[in-house]
Amino acid sequence: MKTIYLDNSATTKVDPEVMDVMDYYHGQTYGNASSIHHEGKNAKKALGEARSIIANSLGANDDEIIFTSGGTEANNLAIKGMMYANEDKGRHLITTKIEHDCVLNSGKALEAEGFDVTYLDVDSEGFVSPEALEKNLREDTVLVSIIHANNEIGTIQDIQRLSNICKQHDVLFHTDACQSYTKTPITTEMADLITINAHKLHGPKGVGALYVKQGTAIKPLLDGGGHERKRRSGTENVPGIVGFAKAVELGMDEAHVNKMQALRDYLIDEILKIPHTRLNGPRGEQRLCNNANISFRFIEGESIIMNLDTQGICTSTGSACSSQTLEPSHVLMAIEDDPERAHGSVRFTISRYTTKEELDRTLTALKATVDKLRRISPLTEG
Repeated sequence: MKTIYLDNSATTKVDPEVMDVMDYYHGQTYGNASSIHHEGKNAKKALGEARSIIANSLGANDDEIIFTSGGTEANNLAIKGMMYANEDKGRHLITTKIEHDCVLNSGKALEAEGFDVTYLDVDSEGFVSPEALEKNLREDTVLVSIIHANNEIGTIQDIQRLSNICKQHDVLFHTDACQSYTKTPITTEMADLITINAHKLHGPKGVGALYVKQGTAIKPLLDGGGHERKRRSGTENVPGIVGFAKAVELGMDEAHVNKMQALRDYLIDEILKIPHTRLNGPRGEQRLCNNANISFRFIEGESIIMNLDTQGICTSTGSACSSQTLEPSHVLMAIEDDPERAHGSVRFTISRYTTKEELDRTLTALKATVDKLRRISPLTEG
């Protein structure tokens, strides 16, 4: 039985071309980019070329890119590094209730140190109100951190508008673009700090980057040899970074986005034909091109996922980073305080490799699974 993988917001298959370039820097040229011999120089050159590719994709300068071990580290560096470096201005951070756990937990850690954090509400589709953002800005606000595209429900925020509000009040703006990078436009015009990573776009796990606008003070979180222009110590993962850059080159193709949008809309339309289903998040261009998050009334999303898994179909209830908890999704609870809706949700996320035939097989299995589970559910009406 061939696996159908529809959990691409958790991670993606590494593109074969990415693996090829990584293999070269694992086995052929494997020097440390800080070494002065020829192997070190080769690694340093590869690192510089990869940095340029990623910088150009954002409209940034090379020296504005800091490589990290992934999106979680980049978000921690952005939030804690900015708050620590700018305590002379203030100790107030603004974020939202639907951020990735690494942002929410960074906020909690700062609160434990005496910083003040405001968590903005969102509407029923997951959008932040620009008016609410402006209302909560204060003289001591240092940073606003708002996710570009939500990892669970796919909502794409109007970060250009939100960022402009921050600029008018001389407040720095950070966005987590791990899910949106290469899928929807994101440039340095939209934020002072941008988090991106590789494994959401058919690159390797364990590598990410943070764009930091030139002239912006940031305090390093890691002590060491002063790598990445003294902003992130630790030997650079050259194979991973080169693979990241190759994945970006391959991913910046509008044809991929158009294909995923068409398949996403087909999948959503067909699932919503099942009785007592509801789409979580918006429709159309304000939604990530690969995301479909649906609530199924009267049954647990986890039961659907386990049943589909026995049929070779991989889906999820939401963020893979918090999938081990029995608590309802904080994102779904933020858009509507309804535990039944949250517990009954399933996230289907496609990739550029997904086919319509795979979706048709999924839909057949899904309809049969939902029907079976509802027949035995004590929650089913009638």
